[in-house]
Amino acid sequence: MERGKAGSLTEEERATYEWQMWVPGFGEHGQKALKAASVLVSRCGGVGGVAAYQLAAAGIGRLVLAHGGTLKHSDLNRQILMTHDWVGKPRVESAARRLRELNPRLAVEAVAENVTEANAERLVAQADVVVCCAPLFQERLLMNREAVRRRKPLVDCAMYELQAQITCMIPGQTACLACLYSESPHGWKRQFPVFGAVAGMIGALGAMEAIKLIAGLGKPLAGRMLMFDLRDGTVRQAATSRDPKCPVCGGC
Repeated sequence: MERGKAGSLTEEERATYEWQMWVPGFGEHGQKALKAASVLVSRCGGVGGVAAYQLAAAGIGRLVLAHGGTLKHSDLNRQILMTHDWVGKPRVESAARRLRELNPRLAVEAVAENVTEANAERLVAQADVVVCCAPLFQERLLMNREAVRRRKPLVDCAMYELQAQITCMIPGQTACLACLYSESPHGWKRQFPVFGAVAGMIGALGAMEAIKLIAGLGKPLAGRMLMFDLRDGTVRQAATSRDPKCPVCGGC
């Protein structure tokens, strides 16, 4: 994607991000691009919470967090932006509070809603990059539709049990999510087996893909899906193919 524009870095920012600005191909220009960028993360639980945390730590300028509901004890094995004293309170408020503590320069818009038909357009319109971490396919397909319509890159992160996968979708260039899944798989539900370590791993990779897209760093996973099975340590990569008849991106 085209790099964002931003003013100069402050001395505090230079000190904070010094070590990552040593990365070849990133440097000060990459840090300025992050500072100028906005990323939508939905949701900010086990996967999305780590993605949001790593983006905030890296110096992203603005995060839009979409996550409805209140914190439950069963969330605490994986949702690092949540705290035990917040049980029964809105999850997205805890996430925003923790991210601001980490990075007080960060602008956070906390939306106490999951992605729906009513809000998908508004949420995606605010972002330069979408990081899709929702457990429900309905939400992921809505974000995909709006990302394609608005020509916004989308990083799709998913996991189940000890398996995880990630891909990057660029409208007009790669397959979109609807090319891979035309509808929600039968019987899929929000609750499923999960270790926080698996969710956190794929969330961190999602943040890195967003950073690469924003800063023009390296080679994003565009048109490729990276798949992990942590039960036996297997890592695979497969190409994703566009469906010319896809109702979402077929005309791009």
